[in-house]
Amino acid sequence: QVFPSQDPLDRADFNAVEYINTLFPTEQSLANIDEVVNKIRLKIRRLDDNIRTVVRGQTNVGQDGRQALEEAQKAIQQLFGKIKDIKDKAEKSEQMVKEITRDIKQLDHAKRHLTTSITTLNHLHMLAGGVDSLEAMTRRRQYGEVANLLQGVVNVLEHFNKYMGIPQIRQLSERVKAAQNELGQQILADFEEAFPSQGTKRPGGPSNVLRDACLVANVLDPRIKQEIIKKFIKQHLSEYLVLFQENQDVAWLDKIDRRYAWIKRQLVDYEEKYGRMFPQEWCMTERIAVEFCHVTRTELAKIMRTRAKEIEVKLLLFAIQRTTNFEGLLAKRFSGCTLADGTAKKPEVPLPSTNPFLEDETGTETDEIVIEKSDTDKPKKPKVPDNPFHGIVSKCFEPHLYVYIESQDKNLGELIDRFVADFKAQGPPKPNVDEGGAVLPSCADLFVYYKKCMVQCSQLSTGEPMIALTTIFQKYLREYAWKILSGNLPKTTSSSGGLTITSLLKEKEGSEVAKFTLEELCLICSILSTAEYCLATTQQLEEKLKEKVDVSLVERINLTGEMDTFSIVISNSIQLLVQDLDAACDPALTAMSKMQWQNVEHVGDQSPYVTSVILHIKQNVPIIRDNLASTRKYFTQFCIKFANSFIPKFINHLFKCKPISMVGAEQLLLDTHSLKMVLLDLPSIGSQVVRKAPASYTKIVVKGMTRAEMILKVVMAPHEPPVVFVDNYIKLLADCSTDTFQKILDMKGLKRSEQSSMLDLFRQRLPAPPSGVENTGSLSLSAPTPEQESSRIRKLEKLIKKRL
Repeated sequence: QVFPSQDPLDRADFNAVEYINTLFPTEQSLANIDEVVNKIRLKIRRLDDNIRTVVRGQTNVGQDGRQALEEAQKAIQQLFGKIKDIKDKAEKSEQMVKEITRDIKQLDHAKRHLTTSITTLNHLHMLAGGVDSLEAMTRRRQYGEVANLLQGVVNVLEHFNKYMGIPQIRQLSERVKAAQNELGQQILADFEEAFPSQGTKRPGGPSNVLRDACLVANVLDPRIKQEIIKKFIKQHLSEYLVLFQENQDVAWLDKIDRRYAWIKRQLVDYEEKYGRMFPQEWCMTERIAVEFCHVTRTELAKIMRTRAKEIEVKLLLFAIQRTTNFEGLLAKRFSGCTLADGTAKKPEVPLPSTNPFLEDETGTETDEIVIEKSDTDKPKKPKVPDNPFHGIVSKCFEPHLYVYIESQDKNLGELIDRFVADFKAQGPPKPNVDEGGAVLPSCADLFVYYKKCMVQCSQLSTGEPMIALTTIFQKYLREYAWKILSGNLPKTTSSSGGLTITSLLKEKEGSEVAKFTLEELCLICSILSTAEYCLATTQQLEEKLKEKVDVSLVERINLTGEMDTFSIVISNSIQLLVQDLDAACDPALTAMSKMQWQNVEHVGDQSPYVTSVILHIKQNVPIIRDNLASTRKYFTQFCIKFANSFIPKFINHLFKCKPISMVGAEQLLLDTHSLKMVLLDLPSIGSQVVRKAPASYTKIVVKGMTRAEMILKVVMAPHEPPVVFVDNYIKLLADCSTDTFQKILDMKGLKRSEQSSMLDLFRQRLPAPPSGVENTGSLSLSAPTPEQESSRIRKLEKLIKKRL
């Protein structure tokens, strides 16, 4: 098929009979047969004409193509001939131009060579005269004129680098080098004479000769300039090394101020006497200050190594404070352009904290934090974030910061001991239902002190000492968690506190069953709230430490272990609350399992054991909820854990109620429904504000208590015929465990012979287990349909709703 067509005649599976049938579907349509035949004949004639035209057209195509090819070949031959003619003419033109310009090119070369020769001769004349003048002025020490002349001679000499093979030029170059060397030695000798490095200092002051000599040194080898600077600074600081020798009293850290006072006087003295002698771009004042810093750092490091045992925390902090102040003063006065090696290391300086890790915390400690922030920021003022001089002297104190770290270790140890003593003396915080569980004030004090230490240490060093301080922080976070929080959790007693059925049935209040007092419950909630506060604040502390420490050490800061410790305290606190309420409900469940359910004659109100359980819940839960008002998610966790603990225990006790009569099962179903309603209302029980229970909690309660109801409904169902009973069990409970089915049969009080046949039938009726997984003890439920329930169960449900 070349062109797409909708004509049925063009189809590959064309069937003539079908086509005719479509044209004449009925006998009546045969009346138009002549008209249809004429149309088809007309169509055939048109197709014949088209075919004939196309065939005729194709006979001339080959001949036209050959003719066009021959014409193209002729055109290409003509074009090639024209291109060849153009090329020949171009070559002739080029030859003609060369002949015309040959003489002009020779003249042009002669002119350029002549100009170069004249320029070189002029330079040679200037160089020869300059060298003679330079040698004469050097002998007369006319440094002012030499400075300008020497630069010019050096510049002119550069033009003769390619002519060094000429003996006369090489000789002039050697004379210039000799003059430079002589100038260098002469200037150094002049400075040595004016500022002798040995012997007594002569009162020779600055002179114009030395000032001009410095200008000459700028042109000479850079080593001459460095030598002048080195000798002058060494001579200028020689008095400092004598005054502050290691054996002098003023050399120790307590008199460190005198060192900085001395250099300030020296710098002022230098500006007055020698400020104009050295060129401004030499930055001599800054160089003297920088060399003083290097010498001071070396001397302080040496004396501190010798007298390390005498270093105390206050003395060390005093010396560091004075030193950082001095470094800040240098940063204000100088740009740091002479610190060739130091500038690359400066990004380690921590930026000022814009988000202190405790500022976002809410609570009573806010005012204390603001005060602490204002205090700790004071010594930070002289420390400029981009200070190029930071650490130039104070770096020598880093090896001795272990004294500071040990001091903080000791202080924090005393602080934890004080917290323990205060807790013993003052006792647990007073329960305050209005404000919820109070966070222990000691944890706020601990983190305020942590912040103060962190800020102070970051000013001293952002290297290894910060890592050491972090280790101390970790140590006392763990101690706080165990000594203050876990150590003060109430201990559970091992007494079972079991009650007789008679005493339980007579029990009205049930308060004697609870293990923890109101104060103990409030204490547990307070410890839980404190642990949550510590967990959140420890995370912020880790972030702040990572911000302040050097980038290369960030990976070594990890407080995950300490956060896990606080999480364990929270989990233990919730578990204690759950165990307490769970244990309080145990006697009631025990009484339920020991009641004679086969002797119950009529269905009444809820049983006494249900009333007892509800009383315990109403006693404990409102207290816990009010004290955990600030940590709502942990109250939800408590509710979920209690439901996960109580409901399986209730079902286990339910299995122990055997045998059960029909009326007894109806009473148990009523009791189970009452407990289900109470548990669903557990999060807001006894509260004036009705809040919907979390969906996760509601799902657990509905799932567990519906299983208990299904168990009782199966028990209530008649066991005859057995097939219907087994199928009903499988549909209601969806539990394929033979143990559970055995317990149901025991509850119904069936004989062993009946149980045996029933168990065999149960195994036969079991559906195939999915992928080999056995649902032993599963709580999975399938909601019963009304059609599957007996009329007696429907009647009982109506009775329960009516009574409630």
